Amino acid sequence: MQHLTWTSDLNLGIDVIDGQHRLIADYLNRLADAKKKGDTAAIAEVFEQTSDYALFHFGFEESLLEEAGYDLLDTHRKAHNVFIVQVHALQLRFRAGEDCVEALHTLLASWLFNHIRKEDRAYVDAVKAYLGATHH
Repeated sequence: MQHLTWTSDLNLGIDVIDGQHRLIADYLNRLADAKKKGDTAAIAEVFEQTSDYALFHFGFEESLLEEAGYDLLDTHRKAHNVFIVQVHALQLRFRAGEDCVEALHTLLASWLFNHIRKEDRAYVDAVKAYLGATHH
């Protein structure tokens, strides 16, 4: 598993969201490190932390988009729901003893980079307008 490198084109310019996205990348790198070391206990802990944090992030982002009145929230939520189902399925498989660390890493890494560059980029103006209006 490759380490993820954060690049400036992944920044949306919304500090709280950028911070959460970077944290998901950090979790994925910790997951890769634990897997490389073959540390079963660390793998289990980081797998759960990574999964749980990704799910937390989806919920946080959806709440922010709802508050901002984002027009495409339903579409965005549907995209998240696809990933939520996949992450939950991987958690269940992992808890049942299956080695699906690479599957989680691949899923979230591709989501992180592709989703940010496409779907997340689409809401930037709406959220920045909302945050600007609430901080004056």
